[in-house]
Order: sequence, then C-alpha cells, then structure tokens
Amino acid sequence: MPSRVFLNDGLIDIDKAGVSVADGGLLYGAGLFETMRSRNGVVFRLQDHLDRLFLSAAALSIALSYDKAYIEQAIGDVLEANQLKDARLRLTLTSGPLAESQDQRKATLLITAAPFRPYPDDYYQTGILVVLCPFRQNQTDPTCGHKTTSYYPRLLALNLAHQRRATEALWFTTDNRLAEGCVSNVFLVKNSVLYTPPAQTPVLPGIARKAILQIAQEQPLETVEKDLFISDLLEADEVFLTNIIMEAIPVINVEKHTVGSGKVGPVTGKLRQAFVQTIESECGRQQ
Repeated sequence: MPSRVFLNDGLIDIDKAGVSVADGGLLYGAGLFETMRSRNGVVFRLQDHLDRLFLSAAALSIALSYDKAYIEQAIGDVLEANQLKDARLRLTLTSGPLAESQDQRKATLLITAAPFRPYPDDYYQTGILVVLCPFRQNQTDPTCGHKTTSYYPRLLALNLAHQRRATEALWFTTDNRLAEGCVSNVFLVKNSVLYTPPAQTPVLPGIARKAILQIAQEQPLETVEKDLFISDLLEADEVFLTNIIMEAIPVINVEKHTVGSGKVGPVTGKLRQAFVQTIESECGRQQ
C-alpha cells in the first residue's frame, strides 16, 4: 500500500500527488518547510512549528491560504492514514502557481510522514566530527533565519562535510561570527555556562534550540546568547548540536581540534537526557 500524503485539500496516494509546473516553489524556491517529529501520535511542540511557519510566511510574503487548525488537522490525518505513531514529518508550503494573479494565488501545502529513524547511537556515546563550512552566511540575505526551500547551499556544504567523514559543517557569517550548522543549531559550554549565537545573528530559531534553552534555565544552568567566534568554539569545554531529530549530539572534534577532554561532556549528556524526558512528558507514553 503506497504511503498517503496531504496535498492542499486532502489525502492522496504519494504516487498520484503532483504540483503545478508554474509553482513558485518549484521554479524559484519560494517556499518554507518544517521538519517535525511525533511520539505516540503526538507532534512535539507543534504550535512552535506553526508559529515559526506563519511568522516566516508573513516576513517573506508567502500568502497562507490555510489556518493553523486546518494544518493541525491535516497533520493528524497523515499520521492516521499511514498508521504512524513515532514519525518524522515534513510540512512544505510554497507560494503556489505564480501564473495566477496575486489576489487569486493559493499556496501549495504538502505534508508527508515516514517512520522515525534516530541518529546512530554511537553519535551520542562517542561524539561526532564537524568541519568548518567554506561558505559564509550573509546576514543581509532576507531568507536568513527562515527555513526556506532554497536549501541547496546547505546540502552542498553538508555533502562536502560527509566527503571528509564529518557529520556536520559549521557556518560563519561574512563578518566571522559563528552561526549554525547546515541542519542544526550550535551550543558551547565554557566553565559550566551555556552559550549559543543569538537569533539575530541571524540563525534559524530552532524548535530544539528553544527547548534546550528552556530546559537549561529550569535546571538551573546559566545561559548566554551572544556573538561567538572561532576562538570561542576552540576554547569551549563542550560543543553540541541540536535539531528536532538529533536532539543534542555532542561534538568531539572540530576539524583536527579536540573539544575539551575528547569525551562527551556532562552538561551535554544531562541536557540531552532532559530533552528526551521532555518529549516523553509532553507527548505521553504509548498505551
């Protein structure tokens, strides 16, 4: 049985789904997306995802033809149709067919789901290698800080990292400030203080990033959002990356540099454990 996706107005078999050849997302990358995860059939921090989507759509002039309740119901329909409880979901929203007049244009909404596949266990037990991205993040780019479908530069950088046997590549801005990974936010620990680049860098305001900051403040752990540079990265006691799928993955090597003691740090381990517990708490336990 083919998987079912939600396209615009309802569920459809994935092999029968299609978008207009005039769609702005296809032609120009005029679109947004959200990667989400469900646990026990409940999408973790769904409202945070939808809030970010709607804010970005407004900022980038992508007319939304759907309200949050409609999208939330559509996500539930996709999970039910595919009989999934623990899933990785993707919501894609594009500007729709550009051949239509502005007032008649309707955004394209696509929601897909697949079984949840976590990152390998050894990433969390022994840490990962990251490299420095050869490209630069331009803070004057109007799409910076938004999760747009114009994602090819990120995929190119990630492919270069994989060719060097690294899991991620870290981006810096044109004025040499640490920004983020290709698909992740970055955190540093120094003298038991948690640091991360501010959203205004700009970086993507990640859902996992927000959750980690909340968890750290509850522990309590001092958190600081400030401009960070290569020296901060290399002098950190611990480094870890976050996104909604990876949770919190420890970084043990930055290029040839060994982070801290070369082992998974206590703050990283504690925050990741608390993050997993937060997912279980907010999404309930399977009956």
